Amino acid sequence: QDGPQRKKRKSEAAEVDRQLDILAIGTAVGSILLYSTVKGELQSKLDGGHDNRINCVRWHQDNCCLYSCSEDKHIVEWNTQTCKVKCKWKGDNSSVSSLCISPDGKMLLSAGRTIKLWDLKTKEVYRHFTGHATSVSSLMFTTVKPMNENKPFDGVTGLYFLSGAIHDRLLSVWYIRSDRKEKNAVMSFTVTDEPTFIDLTVSEVKEEPVKLAVVCRDGQLHLFEHILNGYCKKPLTSNCTIQIATPGNDGDSTPKPVPILAAAFCTDKQSLLLVYGNTLQPIIERVSLNTSESHICLIRDVQKVLALKTDVAVTKVKTPVVNSDTKVLVPGIPGHSAAVKTPSSGKEKSKSKRKPGEAEDSIEERLGALDIDVSKVKTPAGLPQTDSFAVLLVQGLESNDADILNKVLSTRKETLIKNTVARMPIHAVIPLLHELTKRLQGNPYSASQMVRWLKFVFTLHASYLSTLPDLIPQLGMLYQLMESRVKTLQKLSRLHGRLFLLVTQVAASETAQDVTEVNQTAKLVYEDESSEEEASDDEMIADKDSDENWDEDEEKEEQSDEQEMTVEKEVNGDSDLEPENESEEE
Repeated sequence: QDGPQRKKRKSEAAEVDRQLDILAIGTAVGSILLYSTVKGELQSKLDGGHDNRINCVRWHQDNCCLYSCSEDKHIVEWNTQTCKVKCKWKGDNSSVSSLCISPDGKMLLSAGRTIKLWDLKTKEVYRHFTGHATSVSSLMFTTVKPMNENKPFDGVTGLYFLSGAIHDRLLSVWYIRSDRKEKNAVMSFTVTDEPTFIDLTVSEVKEEPVKLAVVCRDGQLHLFEHILNGYCKKPLTSNCTIQIATPGNDGDSTPKPVPILAAAFCTDKQSLLLVYGNTLQPIIERVSLNTSESHICLIRDVQKVLALKTDVAVTKVKTPVVNSDTKVLVPGIPGHSAAVKTPSSGKEKSKSKRKPGEAEDSIEERLGALDIDVSKVKTPAGLPQTDSFAVLLVQGLESNDADILNKVLSTRKETLIKNTVARMPIHAVIPLLHELTKRLQGNPYSASQMVRWLKFVFTLHASYLSTLPDLIPQLGMLYQLMESRVKTLQKLSRLHGRLFLLVTQVAASETAQDVTEVNQTAKLVYEDESSEEEASDDEMIADKDSDENWDEDEEKEEQSDEQEMTVEKEVNGDSDLEPENESEEE
């Protein structure tokens, strides 16, 4: 897209055939080149109309009329015979990215983000349309006659046209009404990626469906077939998807996708011309349509057909041809056989300057010094210290390098994982999810680590994932894994509860046993340091003393009780116990 954009004009009139050899090329500096394909040389150059990059060039049905739009917000009408500007007017408040001329040649569609329909005689806006959130990349009419044939036709009212925008997976269809009330799209087609090339068969009869071929950035071709008959709320999906892949029979067993670059309908409207392979040497093939199947994968061996030879620029650097079996040792990597010198000798060497008479250091010594420097710089973890691994993660996903992915995905810091997921490009989200799903099936330790990554991927990229039309089949394995794990959660929680109760009871009984044993041992411990006999004698004496004291106390208490509370004892029946107490005392 940085170079000149080439746009061939579309011609319906037969009288234009004599000028079909002229190719208009818009350049990045604002000039337009008219190139003769028959003569193979530049015919003329159109200057003075634009002062910025040209986005779109369109031929008018009139032979010598050409329209162009640019980043400078203007639309220019050119006279190609005099190579001068016929008219120039401001098309939008921002850059104008696409143009399309109506079938009768009296109206012009222009689009930046919003779409405008211009009257070419007065250069005034005839209708406004809502447009897209991003700049429109393609505009084309899908019908040449209105579906309602009862009303008089003014050349544009009642027609449908199609628009597509960059970074937008929806192609919108607009209806030109007689009134100015409705400005929104009447229907839309959904595709898997940003559309890069669109071709369609124009509907000329009321009941004839419009056939649409959309090539996306991911290399797939989507075919739509629909009768334009008014408003349709739900986005329409493709009737058929075409992909091309290599057979993968020879050295590499896995088939590789071959990107489709462009597609165009043939005159019979039943077959397609497919352009695929390399942009420098594309392969063009005619394929008959079979829309009964929803997905077609064509097997083509592109490697045998493609044999590109490019002249290599002369350079003094010679790159050795290394066999795949050869092992290359680099300084600083484990396995380097050179003797590692001590850091002190390296410092002395760096300080001492070579005198005029001395010999120069050998390459081996230089590599040894280099080895020391590299080992100093290395971090213990093996990864450079940074706040995100977004670039490293994308490299690992694209090259499918297990070492890089293992190091990055083993990160435990929450902030580091969050920064990495936030800064990674959008196109790497789905490959990362596939990699995480694959690792979730491993051992439980790695699964618990992958869940942290999944949490941030779904949190930060939820809006992008919700726009994917085929999200459910792409994440099918992940859904199954989560369901299978959640299914056993209730049973596991019950088992966990029962085990917890058992463990706590066992622990409680053990602690209780431990307490009783401690009490028993404590009763048998004495603080006196005397022998066992002395201890037993002391015990006997102490017992006798205590018994005598106890008896004396009881006698005194009983005498006082008899004198003071005789009445109460008789009432309570304590008088029966007195003889017994006396006998016990005796």
